[in-house]
Amino acid sequence: MPKRYVVATLDSLPVGTGRAFTVAGRQVGLFNVEGRVYAIDDICPHAGASLADGALTGHVVSCPWHCADFDVTSGKVLCQPANQDVQKFPVFVSGNSIEVEL
Repeated sequence: MPKRYVVATLDSLPVGTGRAFTVAGRQVGLFNVEGRVYAIDDICPHAGASLADGALTGHVVSCPWHCADFDVTSGKVLCQPANQDVQKFPVFVSGNSIEVEL
């Protein structure tokens, strides 16, 4: 059964940034796109880099190692060398708290 976890605060995730968190033993990347927060698996399926360490341009994050692009709103891979989507997770904002459902 899915469970919600308080992961961060809005203050700690400025617009246009991403950060990695360990949530229930899983690496999750949170991304703030124009004030809306999205959560995806943080590990690039190509070679294991942290996607939260990559550049966020609009709703697209680029893997910092080999430049594979992912849509943070859906987890879809947009270009190679990665050829596998990452999982997207529901996000809930309550006041200043960001919660992720796993």
